[in-house]
Order: sequence, then C-alpha cells, then structure tokens
Amino acid sequence: MKTLINDIVINYIKHGSSQGLPLVFIHGFPFNHKMWEPQMHELPNDIHAIAYDVRGHGSSDIGDGQFTIELFVDDLIDLLDHLGIEKAVLCGLSMGGYIALRAIERYPKRIKGLVLCDTKSETDTNEEKIKRTSSIITVKSAGVSAFAEEFVKAVFWPKTFEKNPGAIKFIKELICANSTLGICGTLLALASRTDTTQSLSSLNVPTCIIVGEHDLRTPPSCAQRMHKAIAGSELHILSNAGHMSNLENPKDFNENLVAFLKKRW
Repeated sequence: MKTLINDIVINYIKHGSSQGLPLVFIHGFPFNHKMWEPQMHELPNDIHAIAYDVRGHGSSDIGDGQFTIELFVDDLIDLLDHLGIEKAVLCGLSMGGYIALRAIERYPKRIKGLVLCDTKSETDTNEEKIKRTSSIITVKSAGVSAFAEEFVKAVFWPKTFEKNPGAIKFIKELICANSTLGICGTLLALASRTDTTQSLSSLNVPTCIIVGEHDLRTPPSCAQRMHKAIAGSELHILSNAGHMSNLENPKDFNENLVAFLKKRW
C-alpha cells in the first residue's frame, strides 16, 4: 500500500485485525519493510502490525535526499495519522530504534510501548561518524553492490554466513534495492542524530529490549545501559545472533516479542 506523506509516497504493509493492538515495525539501515517478514507472518491476528519503508528506502520515495532523524519521525507520526492510529507500540531495529526513541521524546502521547532491537541511545562517536563518511565515498565510487558486500560483514555474526546464507543473500538484495542518493542521505542523517540517553529515565511505557549476543555494532553493553536506565524494562540477549537478531534467531526473537505484547496488553 502507498500513501502521500509530507509530499512523498510512503510504502507500507499491514497484517492482522485493524481492531487489534497497533504495532509498527521500523526497519534498520539500509533495508526496507521486508526485513520484518519473519515477524509479520508469525504474529497472532489480534496484533495490528504495520511495516513501512522509511523514506529513501525500498519503495518509498527519496524526495530531495536530504534526511534527518527528525524528518523520519515526522513521517512516522503522519503515517499513524493516516492510518487513524492514536497510540502504537513501536518496534525498531538499529536505525529503527533511533527513530523510535526520538519519536517518544517528541510525541510521548502517541507511543504505547517500545521494542528496541539491536540499537542504542547514544550518538555516533567521532570514529563512527568518520566511518559513515567513508561509506558515502564507497557507495559513490564503487556502487551500492560493493557497499552491500562490506556492510553484511559488519552486521551479521560470522557463523551466520555458514548457518544461514539465505539471510545474507536476502539482506544484500534489500540493500541493493536502494539508490545511492537514499543511502548517502541516510548516512548523513544517522551521523547527525541527537543523543536520547537523558530521556530514558523518564520513559513510562512498557519497554522490551532485544539484542544479539554477538552484536558488534550495538553490543549487549548498550542494551544493558538502556535496560538499567528505563524503569521496568525487560532485556533479552539472543544467542546465535549478531546485529540482525530478528533474522539470525527469529524463533527466540518472535517468542520474546509475542510474550512481551501478550503480557503487557
């Protein structure tokens, strides 16, 4: 499905009863809504699940290619308005978590709960910002395919390449479906995002934190810091998974997600 949001077309899909608990999946960089297929197909029908393509990704428009996390949050809230959803649970992985954390800072009354997956509240370090600049150079000079080959090495647990090569191939395809402009614009948005750490202690919605045991991008230490700061939150560290925990260990991921939703609502 597609709709006009902030002068661009946003692509999204829905699953389950429209009368059920609204759950919005926000994908990581540089993927699209399809990364949530292992979750969308396993959720009970009493969950009103929505997964969408962040602008510049998948089948959503790129616009002018000048992105910020603030703009991504604006799109998310306008999508909720379009769908007639007053309050939703947000489930975001990596970049999706950054968007979710900033969304609840700006629009606390619109967020019913959080599922923060393989993400963190801190901004990029100087070293990480420099790496994002290097990635922009790689994308522009060598192309999206070359960028994808290197990117998967950083986000998957090395053993996943042997145990689940299909997941690697799948993510490469999602990355390569994006444009140079969309990827570079998002890299700049990620490097310029704000730090949401100070707001964690004031969060008063049910929160579930999930992270892969072998995640090197946003390691379990980041998840543990968020867990400590967010009162009443729950933390699940998944075995046999790196940064892409929902794909590397979908069984445990789904069990923890559904148990959290059923327990809280």
